[in-house]
Amino acid sequence: MEQLPGGRRPRLVSSLGLEQRAWEVTLDEERGRLAWRDPRPPRRADENCFVPTSEIIAVEETELNKKQRNSGKWQKMGKPHAFTVYYVKKARNHRWRCSDVTFWCADEHLCNQWIQALKELLEMQKSRPKQLLVYINPYGGKRQGKRIYEQKVAPLFSLASISTDVVITEHANHAKDNLFEVNINKYDGVVCVGGDGMFSEVMHGLIGRMQKDSGIDQNNPKAPLVQCNIRIGIIPAGSTDCICYSTIGISDPVTSALHIIIGDCQPLDVCSVHHNNTFLKYCVSLLGYGFYGDILKDSEKKRWMGPMRYDYSGFKTFLTHHYYEGTISFQPAKHTLGSPRDKYACRTGCYICKRSEQQLAQQQKQCGLKHEEEEWKVIKGKFLAINAVNMSCACPRSPKGLSPAAHLADGSADLILVRKCSRFDFLRYLVRHTNQDDQFDFSFVDVHRVKNFQFTSKLSEDNESNVTDMGKKRFGQFCRDHPACCCNIANSTWNCDGETLESSAIEVRVHCQLMKLFARGIEETCKDEGTYSQSSVEQLL
Repeated sequence: MEQLPGGRRPRLVSSLGLEQRAWEVTLDEERGRLAWRDPRPPRRADENCFVPTSEIIAVEETELNKKQRNSGKWQKMGKPHAFTVYYVKKARNHRWRCSDVTFWCADEHLCNQWIQALKELLEMQKSRPKQLLVYINPYGGKRQGKRIYEQKVAPLFSLASISTDVVITEHANHAKDNLFEVNINKYDGVVCVGGDGMFSEVMHGLIGRMQKDSGIDQNNPKAPLVQCNIRIGIIPAGSTDCICYSTIGISDPVTSALHIIIGDCQPLDVCSVHHNNTFLKYCVSLLGYGFYGDILKDSEKKRWMGPMRYDYSGFKTFLTHHYYEGTISFQPAKHTLGSPRDKYACRTGCYICKRSEQQLAQQQKQCGLKHEEEEWKVIKGKFLAINAVNMSCACPRSPKGLSPAAHLADGSADLILVRKCSRFDFLRYLVRHTNQDDQFDFSFVDVHRVKNFQFTSKLSEDNESNVTDMGKKRFGQFCRDHPACCCNIANSTWNCDGETLESSAIEVRVHCQLMKLFARGIEETCKDEGTYSQSSVEQLL
């Protein structure tokens, strides 16, 4: 063990065998990495390898196979001693894989010293989970959840010495109800195997349990909710995995499992949705009225089609081209640093999220409840779609998402208003979601960064004014039954993270960093785009 000057942590440096050659292996605790290189000249760059100690999964003593033991100088050893290091290997497109490297030597004491040093470093990773509660939806998506977990995820958890309690869900809200009953304090996290619907169920269970234990009334739309300290891990196995894609950059079970193992933590904003002082739902990705609400409502009738139902219902909804009248009022999120039209996407260690959260906390501390009295902006009109997103909502079909610059944890939502326009113009808008063009660069599209908003449909306003008659209601019902008439239907349906809401008149509030995920945000892969940290953002502002 080499002692470093200045009180720095020691380094362990040895000559160990690797692939029939002697390599110089260094464990540098100060720099937090394990490195190995071929000491023989000429030294090529590809022969200098290292892995951060935070991304080491496990260390195990191992036996060399006969081929390794009978090669080169290792033939002279009676029984070489070896250990294997399992670590995260990052591939293209944010994909992670579990890789391994095996070192060996003649000295048993030296081998044990390396194993002990590496295991002590792993024990120092306090953010890593030891005990997990796992919920598996066996019916979601292509009904592959149980197989995906058993074949791809469980072996990795076992390798990392993570204990699990597994619950196979049997009906809707099984996981949510179970989270109100279990001893949640014995777990370091909750893992859901399924799609966005399964995640929503677990999220509602965890947040609801936390508010219940803290004596918070969820029906009060202005109540300050208590943050959830228990992280949620998502193993994607559903029809849509938007939340997983938007928080780690890919929908891949192995990648998600490795993020859970190394204990990543990504805070996440959550929207609460109320109607007449009654709690309806929480939302973390899309809250959509009009186009996306109609798609969901129609697709629910065609679940027998599987994931293909979304394509069918989407095409059908586009052809009907319904618009909806209503009034939307909102409070701008003045505490945030960015804007929906800037080019600074939310990435790992996002500076905008950190600074916005700090400014929001400072603002609330100084103003107290006065921030509720801040100016509200009101917009009335005819809308094809009203979308509020807490994240980009990126997916393989729309790599940039509905709002490319939306942030995961800045205490705001991007409110996108698509006014009535021609079918051709609306098609142009939808196509922009699949390419690099600015999807907000249309005269009929407005986008605002908000912290609260309310919506009331024209029908609700008319009912309150007692101007609605039965003939109007019957005509509205006729339009629902015969959508090809292309007139405006009185009300659409709200799509709240893939679930429908009964009420069209809603009140929405953004809760900054209410929960945490086993994720780290999307890692930037392009150096030119990755230089958006503190200095560049402040320069822009």
